Amino acid sequence: MTHNLKRTFAMLLLAIFGSTILYNCEPDPDSLGEQLFNDDAAQGNEIAYPVIAYNYSNNDSIRSDAARLISGVNESGAASYVGVLGAFTESQFGMQRASYVTQLRMPVDNYDFNGANPKVDSVVLVVRPPANTAANTYFFESDSLKTNTFEKSDFPVDGVATAVSIEKKTYPVRKYGKIGGGSKSMKINVHEVTTFLDSNDDKFKRSNAGTSISTGELLGSGVFDGNINSLSITKKSDNSVVFTGNLGFRMKLSNTNFFQTHILDKKGKPELQDAANFIRYFKGIKISVDETDKYLYQFSPNDLQLIMYYKYDKTENGTTTRPQTNLVFNLGGSNAHIGLYEYNNAGTPVANALAASNSNEGDEKLYIQGMGGPSVVMKIKDETIADLKKIYVEKKAGILSAKIRVYVDPLSWKNTNSTEDRKFTLLTNPLVSNTIDFSKLAYTSDLSTGLGLYNYNKDKGYYDFIVTKTIKDLVEGKTETVGQEQVPIVNKPLLIGAGTFAANATGTLLGVRNTTRAFDMNRVILTGIDKTNTNPKRIQLMVTYATKK
Repeated sequence: MTHNLKRTFAMLLLAIFGSTILYNCEPDPDSLGEQLFNDDAAQGNEIAYPVIAYNYSNNDSIRSDAARLISGVNESGAASYVGVLGAFTESQFGMQRASYVTQLRMPVDNYDFNGANPKVDSVVLVVRPPANTAANTYFFESDSLKTNTFEKSDFPVDGVATAVSIEKKTYPVRKYGKIGGGSKSMKINVHEVTTFLDSNDDKFKRSNAGTSISTGELLGSGVFDGNINSLSITKKSDNSVVFTGNLGFRMKLSNTNFFQTHILDKKGKPELQDAANFIRYFKGIKISVDETDKYLYQFSPNDLQLIMYYKYDKTENGTTTRPQTNLVFNLGGSNAHIGLYEYNNAGTPVANALAASNSNEGDEKLYIQGMGGPSVVMKIKDETIADLKKIYVEKKAGILSAKIRVYVDPLSWKNTNSTEDRKFTLLTNPLVSNTIDFSKLAYTSDLSTGLGLYNYNKDKGYYDFIVTKTIKDLVEGKTETVGQEQVPIVNKPLLIGAGTFAANATGTLLGVRNTTRAFDMNRVILTGIDKTNTNPKRIQLMVTYATKK
């Protein structure tokens, strides 16, 4: 696997049977089989075995609260979060639409609004992208920057017309779905939430919680054209900065009367007394889209801003003025956060495949989709392990490499309109076990290369999932510690889903539950089993072993 290929696809895969984890990417002879042919010439033999692989339904639901929207942890220890907005419809997987719900809080308890008679001027919602990093440049197209600079002679600064210079930088966001033409713009709505979001209630932790969450007044709408902007305004006279708007999409909310009656008019009243009262009074906001067939894109929940600009009475030396100031609501931190996902895949190939899924024999096409869509289960046959054990005993064979090879289906799915990460999380079936010994993981500080536990051959369109140590441990009858006992390692299924494992700034994985599945927009169709065993692109286990001459 070349360095460029690794960087291009930024791939990640964990291959686990029980608690045994492979930590060598290269399909070359390694120390696992050296004792059988050291100092002697070894002859490699490759043999292919069928693999049971079938579609696994997640019931269009996934844990998508704040605990699952974590993409990583930065150097200061703060968690980075990712949410998804938008909608996309295509023939294989149907419609997938993403909305977002969050609580919000006042900046301080018993906020006094600086003075008497506060009145709303405007309210702005700012949606920002997750930060680009060396590990993930998926969020916006940093190489497609457009900069426009222009001047205004009458820009109001403290009520005075002032000559200013305005610089606007524009980046297109990375889109998953339709791109260009009539598809580039989406209408985004912001509604009041009227259901108390109890973060301890399990029904508010999953992506299908939308049926339990009611909305009230429409606070405003805006058209997102697929671009995010930053803005800098400076005075011409002395180059002092008048305004800086960090990278994001700014949407002016039209329902200022709501904020006047629900916030400013409640000055000094119990509703604003503390956070506990406030989140039961103003329960939150929902951000959603009207459309069903545009695109999905990612944003940073903790960097959302809801800014209320208002004027108030200020009296000094007997003179009353009405200066403007602003209140920035807190939408991050300890607030409840929920990614809400809707699906309509009735009559689609994915729905038909899930309905007919055969866990005993396997399925001919395998569907993988992030954000609660389907996963794939792979199972190496017990007969295969028995046959390899026989070779191991009778031929004194040492296993050099083992990989599950699975092809991308060339006919039924090719997403030509969007950038695909093609990242996968591979776990033992979580219904069986969630135990992973992270001390055995070989991680790299260069996050762009991922774990390197599988190779993707772009030209030939297949993945090689490396399972050398796993197969060797099963064949050689190795044991693992369960409680206080040593028990044989057993042959468990592999659950494959779109996404990666989240890590901190140094590359340490955050835990088995911290994956990007809850906000991974990707999907792919793979070629599964072939009952006739004639399709050269059927899924197979490829084992290379060596014997002494």
